[in-house]
Amino acid sequence: MALFWVLILCSCLSIGSVQSQPTSPPVNCDYIDAEINSYKPVVDRIIAAVSKGGFFQSHTYATLSNFVDKFGPRLTGSEALERSIDYMVNETRDFGLDVWTENVTAPKWERISEHVKLIEPWTSNIPVLALGGSVGTPQGGITAEVVVVKSFTELVNKSAEVSGKIVVFNQDFISYGDSVKYRSKGASIASKYGAVATLIRSITPFSLGTPHTGHQSYDKGVKPIPTLCIPPEYAEMLYRMYKRGDSRVVVSINLDTRQGTTITRNTIVDIKGRESPDKLVIVSGHLDSWDVGQGALDDGGGAFISWNSLVLMKSLNLKPRRTVRAILWTGEEQGYIGAAEYARRHADDMKNVIVAMESDEGTFTPHGLLIKGSLQASCILKKILRLFKPINILDSPD
Repeated sequence: MALFWVLILCSCLSIGSVQSQPTSPPVNCDYIDAEINSYKPVVDRIIAAVSKGGFFQSHTYATLSNFVDKFGPRLTGSEALERSIDYMVNETRDFGLDVWTENVTAPKWERISEHVKLIEPWTSNIPVLALGGSVGTPQGGITAEVVVVKSFTELVNKSAEVSGKIVVFNQDFISYGDSVKYRSKGASIASKYGAVATLIRSITPFSLGTPHTGHQSYDKGVKPIPTLCIPPEYAEMLYRMYKRGDSRVVVSINLDTRQGTTITRNTIVDIKGRESPDKLVIVSGHLDSWDVGQGALDDGGGAFISWNSLVLMKSLNLKPRRTVRAILWTGEEQGYIGAAEYARRHADDMKNVIVAMESDEGTFTPHGLLIKGSLQASCILKKILRLFKPINILDSPD
């Protein structure tokens, strides 16, 4: 939450918008020292409010905990998500903040049933979760031999063996960013070579028989095939069996899903700027989640950090120079649907966005702040971060 206050503090400074300037020479921004330091009393009030003994201590955690326990999973298109949006609107109004919603047309995908079983060389049920957007299997399911690969390159090399088979991706976990491509595009690439389904090693470094779900999409022009995630240890087992080559490895898949479209809503909260209300500082997170968890971290934490930033500003009667806007996205898990609709609807406002941030990588103690912008903007942010030194939000603000 502290890093969001860095951005909100930017809304009070007299600096302009951040512009890309990757080859700029070293800059000196000492000219703004006095203005930044003038906000130290405000920052100290914020720190006192959220620190131990402060009236806002643990408020974000408490409100998030209540929210996820009250509504549970919030899949796009579900009644739970829409009720949770209504709840956030009412809570926001109770704090005296300006709030409204904007309709978004989004995909509606539902998980009905899923079952994967090892048939040969022996029988065993395999824990599984279908990936969001996956098509189902034909009536009676799919039973086929598997081809197990550890990379797209290996799939290409084995492409002559793939037709009519189930491709299992047993990619190594390097990082989420490096490994998630197998989940998002594995089915499309395997389908091009004639695969009838894909099983993807869950994108996680740790598992106790726990598959993970997530987003995937089909490329235009390819036949959609069922795609599901299995735990890493089961992917490794299938890989060992396949590599030995002393017997067939056969798997059956039964998957039933339902697809359509739905109307859902982005939730937008504003504190109007006192001098330049048309200029925007945006903080955001998404309210929707997958259907197999409460979405406390993905992305309840990010959504409630954003929302509570404005609640705290209102509680402290802080009046920013520019408008501070919190956006609680919808349809994020289906491919940033809510964000795309916001960008389309507010295209004329984009030139007025001074800085924007989404928290969607987990809630944890921050160790740094990356900025894509000019060296001058980076210089200014370093100076702002020094105001937060009492709570050690960064290893080193320099």
